[in-house]
Amino acid sequence: MAVTTEVPQTTGKRHHPSKPVRRRRSGWRPNLLGGLGGWIWLAVIILPIYYVVITSLKNQAGFFGSNPLAPPTDPTLDNYVFVLEAGFTQYFANSLIVTVGTVLPALVISFMASYAIVRGKGRFITWTNTLFLMGLAIPLHATIIPIYYMITRVRLYDTLLALILPSIAFAIPISVLILSNFLRNVPKELFESMRLDGCSEFSMMWRLALPLTRPAVVTVGIYNALHVWNGFLFPLILTQSPDKRVLPLSLWAFQGEYTINIPAVLAAVMLATLPLLVLYAIARKQLVSGLTAGFSK
Repeated sequence: MAVTTEVPQTTGKRHHPSKPVRRRRSGWRPNLLGGLGGWIWLAVIILPIYYVVITSLKNQAGFFGSNPLAPPTDPTLDNYVFVLEAGFTQYFANSLIVTVGTVLPALVISFMASYAIVRGKGRFITWTNTLFLMGLAIPLHATIIPIYYMITRVRLYDTLLALILPSIAFAIPISVLILSNFLRNVPKELFESMRLDGCSEFSMMWRLALPLTRPAVVTVGIYNALHVWNGFLFPLILTQSPDKRVLPLSLWAFQGEYTINIPAVLAAVMLATLPLLVLYAIARKQLVSGLTAGFSK
């Protein structure tokens, strides 16, 4: 008895698993208004910078006799040489001393106070936090007369220390507010594990909390440095001698009896802006991570 089996016929075509079909986003449309607004905002930002740069490369005759937005026909660096010879280095050194003398103590005090507020307990800690928050509600201009009275009473008038001490006081409240919010995001389990290893609160503050909040510390430091570097009211009221002037007040050195040397003033502005650009270039990553912290999980 013969057994027959039927063999299925193949057509020579292989069956492949079905591939997912990519679908186009039917609802996607280019944001023309957003792009146009971005280009307009870029022009608004670039135009003043372009004006400052090209004007600083002109002489006074070229500044008054040509189109303000036209590039210089014969660019010159005489304005920068004039600014450097007019005592710019002394003004720059004063601004650097005041900025560093303000930012570093303010960061140390604010970080330690923020750590105590976040990790501490009790009414005293609560009252301290409330006191710092109340400092944010006090405007700078409302305190200039009491500050002037106190500075003159302790015989610090017309000194750089007279600029440093009030600047530290006004930098602490906002710094404590920002740093305390960052410290609250540090997991408590990390502190407990370090406590089990025998670390003290002081050691945990500098070895655990500070490295984890470094972006926030850098952000607060740059924010305070910008305010102090560009500060005008305190140097105007609390100093008098030319050798105690800072960069915002140094622009008066280029003001004559009847005219103002505009190209020299803008050259001084360019030289005063360069340290801030260098600072941003060095700490750009830390600054961006500090500003965007909390927006992503």
